[in-house]
Amino acid sequence: MRIAIMGSGGTGGYFGGLLARAGEEVTFIARGAHLEALRMRGLTVKSRLAGEFTLPVRATDTPNEVGPVDLILFCVKTYDTDTAAQSIDPLIGADTMVLSLQNGVENAERIARITGHNSGLSAVAYVVSATEAPGVIAQTAGPGKIIFGELAGGTSARVERLHSVLQRAEIAAEDHPDVRIAIWQKFLFICAFSGVTALTRVPIGAILADPVTHDLFRGTLEEVEAVARASGIELLEDCVEQAMATAAAVEPWGRGSMYHDLAHGLRLELEALNGEVVRRGDQHDIQTPLNFAIYAALKPYINGEPLMP
Repeated sequence: MRIAIMGSGGTGGYFGGLLARAGEEVTFIARGAHLEALRMRGLTVKSRLAGEFTLPVRATDTPNEVGPVDLILFCVKTYDTDTAAQSIDPLIGADTMVLSLQNGVENAERIARITGHNSGLSAVAYVVSATEAPGVIAQTAGPGKIIFGELAGGTSARVERLHSVLQRAEIAAEDHPDVRIAIWQKFLFICAFSGVTALTRVPIGAILADPVTHDLFRGTLEEVEAVARASGIELLEDCVEQAMATAAAVEPWGRGSMYHDLAHGLRLELEALNGEVVRRGDQHDIQTPLNFAIYAALKPYINGEPLMP
């Protein structure tokens, strides 16, 4: 399968590395020092799940050099979605599958509006992974799983083919009959996991072990559930319990991507996560005080300002 990885950092680098190791024809779209390292030294993946490996890879900052592909894994940060989507036209053919592995909701629809190409697929990823150094991806926690499916529901031949490709690469994969529910379940989880680990600056194990921060985590989930249901999303009745179980299964040292970005002075995906919950809460007249507190406390750092002493 011809695959382009749009956004070759933690998520794209990890899953793209596994696909390349499995023999798929993968091209990484990257930039700056990361691109140069991929070209000169190849990609190194250090993973608790997949072991450590280095392999030569195709890498470019110019999608025109690649041409149409079968699959685009769209893995850029949400604040870069518009710019990245505007650049992928050379990668898109009539049957190209575009699979957003981004945080947040409605990414697939946003990409389709910008590109004029609606592949009708979407996905979520459960993995804690980051760029350790240019050309080096460290996967430190989480199940390394992709849940995907047709936005219209049901299954299809291309979903089955994609499932086989992911499994061949030893990626935990699940095709979901209603991927919108999976997207919102991940959104519910990540708003608490990323939001609370960034707010408190401590890992998930410590958060769940303390009754006060445990209640903060659970309350954040419950607010997102209320907003989801008001938005017409039929989450399972035990969606909060599922999210709590997912959090408990993460290695105790695990932290969300927003914590890692905060700690390194990088831009935050705050608007697409807790900010989105607050705005939807306002629209539906639902109180979201915990998500608002996370949003307000992290807002000063949203553009990548260093942590204050």
